[in-house]
Amino acid sequence: MSSLTTSALMQFFGWATLINFLILAVATLSIVLMRDTMIEIHSKMFGIEKSQLPAMYFRYLANYKIATVVFCFVPWLSLTIIS
Repeated sequence: MSSLTTSALMQFFGWATLINFLILAVATLSIVLMRDTMIEIHSKMFGIEKSQLPAMYFRYLANYKIATVVFCFVPWLSLTIIS
């Protein structure tokens, strides 16, 4: 059984950061390019007023970015600095 090394953790957090930022980019592009369609679908699915959805999308993207930075990028950066 192998132990968890600093190098392995750096790779893990590096890949996690990349994958999460790609997901964020796809979500952002989806919202920008298909805004009206998404608003129509989500307002019908969840019973939310159409005027509230753009702010909810923005909040979702902001929270996802903050979570990615805090839980993926910062650990990768810290491990990179100490190694």
